[in-house]
Amino acid sequence: MKKLGVLFSSLVLCCAVCYGQIEDIRKLQKHLPLIKDSLQYVDALNRLGMLLYEKNVDSTFYFTEKARNIADRLQYAKGKADAANNLGIVYDMKGNLQLALRYYNEAGNRYRAINDTANVVQAIMNIAMVYQEIGKDQKAINSFKSAIATGKNLSRDSIMSLVWYDYLMLYPNNFSEDSTQFYINKAKHIASKYNDKRVLLAIEQLTADNYIKNNQRDKGIAMLQQTISNAIKNNLYFLSLDIIMDVGNQFALIDSTKAVQYYKQGLVITEQKNYRVYTEQFSKKLYEFYKAKKDISKAFYYSQKLIDLRGEQEKIDNSSGIDYIEYALKDQQLESAQVQSRFEHRFSFFVLFICVLTIVILILLWRNWKQLRKTSVALRLQFEQSENTTDALDVMNKNYARLIKVVAHDLRNPISAISTISGMLQPDEKLPSEMKELMSLVQVSSKNCLDLINDLLETDFDLQQNVKMEELNPDELLEQCVSLLSFRAKDKDQQLILTSNVHVKIHGDHEKLWRVMNNLIINAIKFSPVGSEIHVKSRKLKNKVVIMVKDTGLGIPDDIHDKIFDPFTTARRKGTQGEQPFGLGLYISKQIIEAHNGKIWLESEPGKGTIFYVELPILEK
Repeated sequence: MKKLGVLFSSLVLCCAVCYGQIEDIRKLQKHLPLIKDSLQYVDALNRLGMLLYEKNVDSTFYFTEKARNIADRLQYAKGKADAANNLGIVYDMKGNLQLALRYYNEAGNRYRAINDTANVVQAIMNIAMVYQEIGKDQKAINSFKSAIATGKNLSRDSIMSLVWYDYLMLYPNNFSEDSTQFYINKAKHIASKYNDKRVLLAIEQLTADNYIKNNQRDKGIAMLQQTISNAIKNNLYFLSLDIIMDVGNQFALIDSTKAVQYYKQGLVITEQKNYRVYTEQFSKKLYEFYKAKKDISKAFYYSQKLIDLRGEQEKIDNSSGIDYIEYALKDQQLESAQVQSRFEHRFSFFVLFICVLTIVILILLWRNWKQLRKTSVALRLQFEQSENTTDALDVMNKNYARLIKVVAHDLRNPISAISTISGMLQPDEKLPSEMKELMSLVQVSSKNCLDLINDLLETDFDLQQNVKMEELNPDELLEQCVSLLSFRAKDKDQQLILTSNVHVKIHGDHEKLWRVMNNLIINAIKFSPVGSEIHVKSRKLKNKVVIMVKDTGLGIPDDIHDKIFDPFTTARRKGTQGEQPFGLGLYISKQIIEAHNGKIWLESEPGKGTIFYVELPILEK
């Protein structure tokens, strides 16, 4: 039910409800070259783009952009408002909700400027739908109430049936049983008055859900099935998807086989019509079903679909980010800002671009280094008898590691400057609120860049040759670590408890072993809840000393135990208070321990905590 707001918005914009959309599209395409009046041409382009969204949302974007460019050149207010609303629908259906919100808001402002109250109500309703999709329920409810208040005095109130429908569908718990039926009847009365057949079909779904809610499941499911049949029969594919999902979810409780049949039916429609958001929803339902059934091949098939969809979403986000900033610069507040404010916006854009570019460069360098390392391993296996080849590959790895550090070192100063400047600009009371948000984003991005750069500079790619061995007392080492990090634990009201009394000596590098224990204890602090205890223990086991760091935090799933020791691992997660990880600490720790002829491993149970073990050889007397 995530996208029905977009569907209903399109009905209002088209100003007519009918089952002959395909015929309308053909007539418009045929008539378009014959239109001589420029304003009528813009209206036709916008209407054509709206009608095409069920067939191909990319076509909607193409005709809308064409209409918008002409409307901008002619300063045609309604054409620009309709185009902004179309763009909101495009980005909403593509899954880019921030851009959808931006364009719906622009459309509402433009409709308000030309006193088009019906379309203002429509824009507010679309904004409410987006807020619901991103989980901001209170804002969504407030927007629905605002739409109702704005439209209560409309002379032509067809839009209000949509507002009441969406509000009832998304937030049924906000209504009592009696008021639910009252407002369903109210929405149905309005839709019937204007012969809005699509809305009447959608209200059938709402009525069916209300039957199910009131323990009339068979009657409700039968009505849903009939509604699906009517929607598909009349080529209302987008409307049918939400109802198909609804029926599938109902059968999931009583007949999983039928539920899967409906999910597959929905998936076929979404792939034929390129409805990417619904493709993700149906694929996820099928993946979860086959995963529960332990049908590995089919679960893998649908998981691959989800991964591909995520990849497409990243491409959309990356390609749309620049447009978002560019369109934001056209906002009314920025148009009336002074020259200094315009300069600060340009500077913010430049800084944000530098931060993103920096992260991209570092990631590309790391990927290239990782690929080169894999190539080196393969060559060493293939030519293990060739000492010269092995030496050459080692030199290449070292040079590349040095290159990464040189680049990271050179980037640290400009990123530090960016962080400082953005920090100085952010408290300026003269800055608009949007500018302050941009400055906050710049400061967070630059801090993350600095953390990543510092981890890169601390990473030792050749630990074997840089270990300085000396005789050490592990009890003293642990006491130092716990003492220094107790203050950091107090920031989260945590307590570090040390139990170490092995009275042995080990042979190792004090600084590097301290770094390992520091990493493990900091990780325990990061991923443990406020007020918890973290235990650090050591014990002697034959000719080994075993050090244990135990927390009661988030825990680590079994399937990523091996991945967390990889450099820049994809298995990294944020801490309990949003602490940012970069995936280098455990990789570094493993390299250090292995350089001391020891080993490191873990035991964990998700939701209950993790224990990291470090085993080192005892110095023989």
